[in-house]
Amino acid sequence: MNTILIKNITLIDGSQKDILISNGKFDRIAANIADKAEITIDGKDKTIIPAFYNAHTHAAMALLRSYSEGKSLQSWLNEVWKKEATLTNEDIFNGSRLAILEMIRSGTVFFADMYWKHKSVIAAVKDMGVRANVGITFMDTLDSKTCEENMEFIKSFANDDKMISLSVSPHAIYTCSERMYEKCYEIAHSNGLNLHTHLCETQKEVADCISKYGISPVELLDKLGVLDKHTIAAHCVHITPSNADILATREVNVVHNPCSNMKLASGVFPYRLCKTAGINIALGTDGAASNNSLSMLQEMKFASLLAKVSTDNPTSLPAQEVFQWATTNSATAFGLKAGVIAEGYDADCLLVDMNHVSLVPNNDIVSSLVYAADNECINTVICNGKVLMQNRIIEKEEEIIAKAKKFIK
Repeated sequence: MNTILIKNITLIDGSQKDILISNGKFDRIAANIADKAEITIDGKDKTIIPAFYNAHTHAAMALLRSYSEGKSLQSWLNEVWKKEATLTNEDIFNGSRLAILEMIRSGTVFFADMYWKHKSVIAAVKDMGVRANVGITFMDTLDSKTCEENMEFIKSFANDDKMISLSVSPHAIYTCSERMYEKCYEIAHSNGLNLHTHLCETQKEVADCISKYGISPVELLDKLGVLDKHTIAAHCVHITPSNADILATREVNVVHNPCSNMKLASGVFPYRLCKTAGINIALGTDGAASNNSLSMLQEMKFASLLAKVSTDNPTSLPAQEVFQWATTNSATAFGLKAGVIAEGYDADCLLVDMNHVSLVPNNDIVSSLVYAADNECINTVICNGKVLMQNRIIEKEEEIIAKAKKFIK
């Protein structure tokens, strides 16, 4: 494992330190560290910040960016599912690498995925050197055979890579039976895995659930006993105060995906309701087919602005809070000791160019990152103590883009 010494770097609080990274951790943060390191980085005119953790996405859907535009969620899904049925293992590998390339360029070093052909996703994660929680997707109302195969994969999975974890991912209540949710929870619980699902994304989903079961989706999953601190619930746009209380009591992690929600007109995330209930809120981009970007900088800005305009309150969701969603909260949701620059934590960080026009003048670095910055201000990306991008250069970028372009037909 490389040792990295970052000299004269500015921290978010404005102080200047040296940082020694060793064995994938922040080893020491102090003035004038004299240790020798395999890699030394000059931190002059740069600020170090935590890297971003994308808590909900569908990476390989980068291949479907701008495909099937201008439709409601259900119409869009029907179009997309037909196209996805044509994707090969090679397509998923190349699409996932394309997504990871975009995420690295925009400062993301971890993503929680939910997709098909998970072996290809895992191969792409290993190839690119990032962290990932790879969702094994279940949709038994559409494909029961694949669900059986996925169960066997989870049972036999021997993980020899600490950068990769699995989650059990029943897609949604409209694609999974009650028994499937119960089986998914059972295998997740017995294997120490998260359960990652879409929940209350649209009004139609909620209305259909109430019509069929007489209760809301949150109440249904609670009745089935699948909600706990290891549950990741994406979207949660259409929830009631009593739903929020259930989610908070069960310690469910909720992932807000503002750009996708707005693009598909799914609705406005009830920020104040979730915050008041005490729910751990994380941030995700959703897939590039419904966003259409994987930039967490962009996601933070839209999340904060949407919270302000929807509550008619300019103090709603301040920059520091949404920054925490994208870093600490998202890392916490997946059990990572990361998301802060502190000794003993995983060495995932970004070096931000303070001479970039979007960050001048530096009155408040976090505010500037949330409301002003674009991806070009991110100079260096480090994940698990390994440099993935330096001076905006990423190995294999041309090859990854060339292979992804071949998918276009």
